[in-house]
Amino acid sequence: MNTHVIIIAEAGVNHNGDLSTARKMIEIAASAGADYIKFQTFKTEKLVTASAPKAAYQEKQTGVEGSQFAMLKKLELDEEAHVNLMAHAKKQGIRMISTPFDEDSAEMLDKLGVDLFKIGSGDLTNILLLRQLAKFGRPIILSTGMADMAEIGEALNLIEKAGLPRSKVTLLHANTDYPTPYTDVNLRAMMTMAIEFGVRVGYSDHTDGIEVPVAAVALGAQVIEKHFTLDRNMPGPDHKASLEPAELHAMVRSIRNIEQALGSSKKEPSAGERKNMAAARKSIVAACPISKGDLFTVENLTVKRPGTGISPLRWDDIIGTFATRNYTTDELI
Repeated sequence: MNTHVIIIAEAGVNHNGDLSTARKMIEIAASAGADYIKFQTFKTEKLVTASAPKAAYQEKQTGVEGSQFAMLKKLELDEEAHVNLMAHAKKQGIRMISTPFDEDSAEMLDKLGVDLFKIGSGDLTNILLLRQLAKFGRPIILSTGMADMAEIGEALNLIEKAGLPRSKVTLLHANTDYPTPYTDVNLRAMMTMAIEFGVRVGYSDHTDGIEVPVAAVALGAQVIEKHFTLDRNMPGPDHKASLEPAELHAMVRSIRNIEQALGSSKKEPSAGERKNMAAARKSIVAACPISKGDLFTVENLTVKRPGTGISPLRWDDIIGTFATRNYTTDELI
């Protein structure tokens, strides 16, 4: 039975603080076939200090002028906006979740009844937020960008001690360079986490294009998260490292195809192959006329299509026995 890969279309802050843009992004994610649309929930005053500098990728996209605080303040979504967007998502047939970046935001999302909590890579070491989210009892998806195995193990242990079993945690391999160079992706680390920690794993992608998330599914990712935008040329910190609508559709379609192609671990002919076996395989046939009582030899036998007679695998059993009737050239033995 095929395992359904959870696809999270991350709107993040690519709505630029505009509710109509956010609603349009919900519609696009739903039409693409994603399982979830994800936003980011924060109160800027509780997320960054007034003087916190922008990250390097943020400076590249928004310029060096202004603080991270000023940039993020424009991107906040209040509780009313969340209620509006969750209702719109339900109407569109897609579920909405969000990444909380502070404890007040986590409380609000819990009150609104989100299915699960997604924790960003930057909060993998945030003991206060991890404990709070674990106590809510909802499943957690935890991104692991910038982390080493010791830090991931510590975060998992902390979540378990706070009351959430490891079976309800999914680790996402990630790299927090935007965009991530292919040489830094290190997809094999995803499977290292699965083996080491015994949890579900997935991949949060920040590369250009869709190849890497599709490859992650082939390797065993059970959750894929990818940023998208209405237009990469829009102003804002994350647009350049995001898919445009047509690309999001293509990624979801490719993942669903790979999901089916993975199949099961059993090696056997498929129904389609069985129809071709007779035409493609070979049988033992007479290489020349053979009379009743003749000895079957390598000179008077050969193998040819179709595969409806004795399999060539029995060649050694047939050689050295005697014909029980006459055979014409090319007749199946």
